[in-house]
Amino acid sequence: QVQLVESGGGLVQPGVSLRLSCAASGRTFRTTAMGWFRQAPGKEREFVAALSWSGDSTYYADSVKGRFTISRDNAKNTVYLQMDSLKPEDTAVYYCVAAPGLVGRLPQNAAGYKYWGQGTQVTVFS
Repeated sequence: QVQLVESGGGLVQPGVSLRLSCAASGRTFRTTAMGWFRQAPGKEREFVAALSWSGDSTYYADSVKGRFTISRDNAKNTVYLQMDSLKPEDTAVYYCVAAPGLVGRLPQNAAGYKYWGQGTQVTVFS
């Protein structure tokens, strides 16, 4: 069982940065692929970014590529999402996800991740 707790969301203006954190419980973090999804009001949940357990492989949605960076600190059992140059269309609830033991291609679909956090709200307003 893995529990995920997100933090770092907030209300910001366009162009600024935020860093989301996700603290994971359990002893398997070092072998767990991690990722982020988001869901905006009235829209379907969408993939944002993913990171392999080793940290060697990352994948980003086209809409955030070049602006967002996913990273992990295995010593702290924490994954981060650095979000730069935020836009109003980035407004959403952001969910941390985990796929223990995953090897190979990083999933971009929700079904590829077994564990989900409760989400943290990010609002970008003009």
